[in-house]
Amino acid sequence: MRITICENKIELGAQAAAMGRYHINTAIQERGRANVAFVTGTSQIEMLKALRSMEIDWSKVNIFLLDEFIGLPDGHKASSETFLKENFLSYLPPVGNFHPISRQEDAEKTVSEMNSLMANYPLDVTFICIGENGHLAFNDPPADLDTTDPYIIVELERRSRRQQVGEGWFKNIDEVPSRAITMSIHEIISSKNIICSCPDQRKAKAVAMCIFDDIAPAAPCATLRRTECSLFLDRQSSCLILSDRRQN
Repeated sequence: MRITICENKIELGAQAAAMGRYHINTAIQERGRANVAFVTGTSQIEMLKALRSMEIDWSKVNIFLLDEFIGLPDGHKASSETFLKENFLSYLPPVGNFHPISRQEDAEKTVSEMNSLMANYPLDVTFICIGENGHLAFNDPPADLDTTDPYIIVELERRSRRQQVGEGWFKNIDEVPSRAITMSIHEIISSKNIICSCPDQRKAKAVAMCIFDDIAPAAPCATLRRTECSLFLDRQSSCLILSDRRQN
């Protein structure tokens, strides 16, 4: 894992995007295409702003989502598909392919279809963040670290649902769906390159969990230490990592 501490979230977004551009363009040069997965949420906005202005042949890029709520109506602002379209895809020329995750209640069918699809699209670049409870995508603790399925169905932990309210996607926790489809930990860390953009004070404890905790179901974010991961922090999110200061 390589850690970069930036002065603020704007600088963080620019540096993370530049790293992403390099790896995407490298994949295109080497294989003629790039397979790229995105997580969504407020932590990704500055990175997406920077990335959408960079020189990349998006017609050669296949795009995937890391997670999606089950049961949300079309166009809901909390949907990963809606978020990525509004904050990123709408600014780009046509991409090679965009593969959203269906939000319909027949989640088992969706997972089966997505898992078959991913067999043909090994990930070159994955843009991710660490959740306030230490999750990756919607792999809340205790996370399944053993499954090799690319996508799985999960029950969302209460802290994860509270984060959604805190970020303004829902009015209260009762509105937050209790189930979601998420890319598994195994699939995430199998990505050739992982770019983790993690700004803000509220993420500081989770960042410390990623760096100091044992790799175990209780700390899914710690699995990033097994990978070719570039972790981008700002001053606020990095405040606990010069040493493990969580007990102070």
